Amino acid sequence: MLSASTTSTVGSSARSSDLLNSRSIKHVVVLGANGAMGLGSGVLFTTVVPRVTFLARTKEKADGGLSAAIKMVRSSTVANRVETGSYDADFDRAVAEADLIFEAVTEQLDLKREFFERIDKVRRSDSIVATVTSGLSINLLAEGRSESFRKNFLGLHFFNPPNVIVGTELIAGKDTDPKLVDFVDEYCTKRLGRAMVRTADTPGFAGNRVGFKVLNECAILAEEHGPLLIDELVGPYTGRALTPLATIDLVGWDIHRAIVDNIYELAPDEAHETLKLPEYMADLMAKGVLGRKTGAGFFGEDDAGERIVLDPKTRKYSPRSAIARPELSFIEEISRLHHVGRYREGMQAFAAATGPYAAIAQKVIAGYISYSFHRVGEVTDDISGIDRIMGYGFNWAPPSVLVDTIGLRPTIRMIEKAGLPVPPALANAQEGTMFFRDPQVNVGKFFVAA
Repeated sequence: MLSASTTSTVGSSARSSDLLNSRSIKHVVVLGANGAMGLGSGVLFTTVVPRVTFLARTKEKADGGLSAAIKMVRSSTVANRVETGSYDADFDRAVAEADLIFEAVTEQLDLKREFFERIDKVRRSDSIVATVTSGLSINLLAEGRSESFRKNFLGLHFFNPPNVIVGTELIAGKDTDPKLVDFVDEYCTKRLGRAMVRTADTPGFAGNRVGFKVLNECAILAEEHGPLLIDELVGPYTGRALTPLATIDLVGWDIHRAIVDNIYELAPDEAHETLKLPEYMADLMAKGVLGRKTGAGFFGEDDAGERIVLDPKTRKYSPRSAIARPELSFIEEISRLHHVGRYREGMQAFAAATGPYAAIAQKVIAGYISYSFHRVGEVTDDISGIDRIMGYGFNWAPPSVLVDTIGLRPTIRMIEKAGLPVPPALANAQEGTMFFRDPQVNVGKFFVAA
């Protein structure tokens, strides 16, 4: 006789199998396959799909995407399963044959809608259309499309590089078939090994709404305090693998701007001004500064190979070695505690640290926690969704992990001291409440870079 738990497991497995068998994905077309996200996503699909078509403006560009994809994973599977082509010569045929059309073209609303209009004319009525947009409205992108297109259209937001970062946002439109959403969720989880988070169709969704608020706030602070100091104050010891301004350089200033401009325009909230792009970034972007892709952003190297740092006030670069470092012994003490696995003590010491530099770091982290909890019910149903995408997508300590390690009352005091609103979920919680509920995750993983 089966136990109740065994019966539940069997039932769950059967439902999973039924979902996965409800559709077949044997051919994926990737649009924008010469870009980092397109080719990275294409690599991911080749792990489970026998036929993947890379399309770009020209076949040469698509071939370049394939070469980069092969180099990325050093696997013959990619070369064996990918065919390449151009939008002019191969679009209609490939899209008509595809089970899934995955759009990864430049993050411009009008451009994406042009592609969707073209897809709508030739796709099969049952094919899935997914966009990897980092924050544009799914409903707006589908506007004017056929009923079957809207029914089979959704957002599938991988984080770059998709073959490494498993956090993935799934965003349904108002007309998306709920059965399709369930299928894609199950398929991505079981076949592609994704950590899935369902989010609302709001600007920036969940991860970028929260993450780029923090990144842009650090960019604003850098104008007064300098990039080097800000990246140390909001560094790995606060629970992140890569420092904020180095992250913007890696993502690209243009991508950063597209995301924060979209959120700033469409989502006025209690932290609205922290999402306004700093004027100095706009000025430098007009001169071609885009981060690593152009050789320098907040950080770079000069012709002699010496590391240089931007001074946002003067818009000029200085040798890193010439920039004085203030006394930051509180960071060294917290990092020492993290190194020996005493994460709670480390984060409690962080919340208790005094002095102007500690106050800057505390305000950013307090803002991260406050902003995340205030987005519950708007971008995700509960805090666990935001926790998952920040942990698995950004590789940042989830907001709940920070509350649990700092402690409820010290967290509330830190938020109040920063002059920020205390989320009701924290204000109304009982002492001893634990907010992070993923028993499979060792919270120490978020502090190992400290």
